Amino acid sequence: MSKSIEITVHNILRDLLRHQVEIKEWNHHLTMTRLVARTLRMSKSALIQTGIATHRLEGKYRIGYLLPALLWHEAISIVIPLAAHSYLIDIEIPLLQQWLNTDKPIYSGTQPPPAEFRGLWIIDPRSWLDIQLHYPRDRRNYPTIIDGADELGYLAQQLLTITITPEDWDFLRVSQTSSQWQSIGEVEIQLMEKLWQRPSNPYNCYLLDHEDRSRVVELVERLSLNLPDKWREFNTRTTDPTNELIWATIDRTHAKFTLSIAPINPVDRLAPIWQQQPSVLITSAVDLSKDAIGYRQELGLGELTSVKFLLDRQTDIFQLYIPRWMPMPNTPKFQPILVDEIQHLLYLIRGGSKFVVILIGDTPLQAQIAAILAAEWGSRVQVEQTDLNEANILISGWEFWQQHQDDLPTPKLMIIPTLPIPSLEDPLVAAKVNFYKQQKQDWFRFYLLPTGLKILHRSIAPIRSSQGVVAIFDNRINQRSYGKQVLAALAPAARINYADLSWLG
Repeated sequence: MSKSIEITVHNILRDLLRHQVEIKEWNHHLTMTRLVARTLRMSKSALIQTGIATHRLEGKYRIGYLLPALLWHEAISIVIPLAAHSYLIDIEIPLLQQWLNTDKPIYSGTQPPPAEFRGLWIIDPRSWLDIQLHYPRDRRNYPTIIDGADELGYLAQQLLTITITPEDWDFLRVSQTSSQWQSIGEVEIQLMEKLWQRPSNPYNCYLLDHEDRSRVVELVERLSLNLPDKWREFNTRTTDPTNELIWATIDRTHAKFTLSIAPINPVDRLAPIWQQQPSVLITSAVDLSKDAIGYRQELGLGELTSVKFLLDRQTDIFQLYIPRWMPMPNTPKFQPILVDEIQHLLYLIRGGSKFVVILIGDTPLQAQIAAILAAEWGSRVQVEQTDLNEANILISGWEFWQQHQDDLPTPKLMIIPTLPIPSLEDPLVAAKVNFYKQQKQDWFRFYLLPTGLKILHRSIAPIRSSQGVVAIFDNRINQRSYGKQVLAALAPAARINYADLSWLG
């Protein structure tokens, strides 16, 4: 390739955009293609915030990295959610290969390709990250493009969490002599008794205090011979109490509990990954700033090229309703007024089939709102169900919606009672906040607020495609200094000051 790859891919893509109407319109195709090509040529990592949802089956930005990847002379890893694999392999890549007159090998799977491989290795983010963290022999230090890197920190936390289930206690007993069974049973029962004395919380999880933590550690150390693998790893991790959380999750209905251990901050495990190969991390919107300092700190990313694309005010705008007179969410007046406002909005669009989503992170509030609305709207109201039609009103938590929003109808109206800022009532959130405090870092600015804004941005993505309405009843947007950052994360949006939904038709 006599010309630099940036020039080559730029010229090819420009011609394709002129002559191939199948390519979805997007203002940043050429910029993204040149940036990915530059990463390949210079072996220098990059972060691209596309502004649009990166977890969807079809990504209109994908030609921007597939084109240089197919023209690159060496192997490349394409890390992309499993749901998009078939579309990528069966439709997008063959079409591009035909246009480019190339025949680059495609390999899909969690097992690494052979050493002589020179094609595209397509793998899902969880499997790729699992290899990086736990199976160094299976690593392939190819240049890596991660499509949908928004949740890498969350995935790392999951993959680095060890959970001891009731069955694991049974395996522990079987691994030991009968003389040890009583002491194992005593510790298990003592833990259960202590946990059941804890006051109930919506998350059903509790950090182990020093006494309970020592009780488990001492037991495992006494039984150090013939430990099952999970218990041995659990024991190894307990040696670093300053960076490891141990908590119990209890099931009061079935009188069971699980123990889990996870790093408070997995950055030490993640940072070495980015030193193995150049990487292009493609996200939706992980930070308000172009430099994405908070996101880079979370993943242990060093210096890299960082770009943030703006959304299109013509195609990505939606109507944003935030009443200024709502009580604060932590006051007694909030819930009754919230119910009245939700019912008012539902009456405004009661004619016709318009899918409505109500996102409530507070579990007790979710149940109360669901019961009130079901009494009025009957079976149209569904709580965290996927078999829905456009006439349904879905009440859901944030996590459920993010997992299933691509499989559900596109909402015309989304109602958000409170912002998805993690609650300090969650013991795990409180522990992480305490970690930031010990590091003398701004825990709200670097943890709580960015986490909430990422959830919010991703959750409203379908509303942009329908150009519908988002109603937020959290008056902290109007009353708190960080409200401007929330509004910036929602942009572009046309803010309306009254609930007029007649234009939805």
